[in-house]
Amino acid sequence: MHPGAWWLWSLGLGTAATRTTNPLLLTLLMVVAGYVVATHRTAAPWARTYGAFVRLAVAVLLIRVAFTVVLGSPVPGTHILVTLPEVPLPHWAQGIRLGGPVSAEALLFAACNGLKLAALLVCVGAANSLASPARLLKSLPGALYEAGVAVVVALTFAPHLIADARRLRAARRLRGRPDRGVRGLLQVGLPVLEGALERSVALAAAMDARGYGRTAEVPARVRRTTAALPLGGLLGVCAGTYGLLTAEGAGYGLPLLAAGVLAALAGLKLGGRRTPRTRYRPERWDARAWLITLSGAGAAALLALTATADPGALNPPVIPLTAPTLPLWPAAAVLVGLLPAFAVRKEGP
Repeated sequence: MHPGAWWLWSLGLGTAATRTTNPLLLTLLMVVAGYVVATHRTAAPWARTYGAFVRLAVAVLLIRVAFTVVLGSPVPGTHILVTLPEVPLPHWAQGIRLGGPVSAEALLFAACNGLKLAALLVCVGAANSLASPARLLKSLPGALYEAGVAVVVALTFAPHLIADARRLRAARRLRGRPDRGVRGLLQVGLPVLEGALERSVALAAAMDARGYGRTAEVPARVRRTTAALPLGGLLGVCAGTYGLLTAEGAGYGLPLLAAGVLAALAGLKLGGRRTPRTRYRPERWDARAWLITLSGAGAAALLALTATADPGALNPPVIPLTAPTLPLWPAAAVLVGLLPAFAVRKEGP
């Protein structure tokens, strides 16, 4: 399976998560991502990072709610749950408070926004556990080669760090030594960091021996064109996206977006001449990759259309305080992202 397909699928789900604050839809989206990971995750080291991303998402949600309890919220509320002792602040800190009344409306608003950030982290964790970082680096175009090396090395660091921590904790348990708490964390952390440093030095030496980072000489005209096309393409994509999001720019939004994408692709094609290289067994973009990509893109597109037609279903108000409901068509749009779990066969052990 092409690793870029899983990343495009997760980006589609992440885009869908940014279109709503409905907690039921966000929870359904995280369930969809988790189910696909459960059905297609392999035994590779990077596949074990999904649990860490889920725990990070839970931590982000709790921190967002805790900040609202301690620092207050701009959302006015009439259902006061508790009143904390308020700390007086100087006049230059106006607009900030410590303590005071905590309303149910403010907590619901903070939980919905924190759940959106948690859903984004879960989507990124799903892509990181399903796609091989090494295969993703091999699939990048030549213009993004140097940046791709840095990103893939960073993505590879976390799975190996977690694997080393688990191995050292298991070894300490076999020796009868503590592996939990502050003492266990301090005694495990130093060997883990030492192993990560040694692995980084070995990786740098291996990359240098294989010629990573070496570029070819290209004419100055090609260099200037290569620099201008991606920049103009990004400006066209930004202007086209802004036009599509506004009612006044519906006429020029799509042409500008298409022109920007074409210019960016042309710049990537020219930029690949600076790093001529060959690929051993290049990744194939087949029908399964299209199916995975379209499932994520379809969920994002359907939810964006729903946000235009019925914004109240995707962003329910917190005032007045009412229980959130699960809208039928947006939920069906989120379930489109579940298609890879049933239509694509799992690869590897």
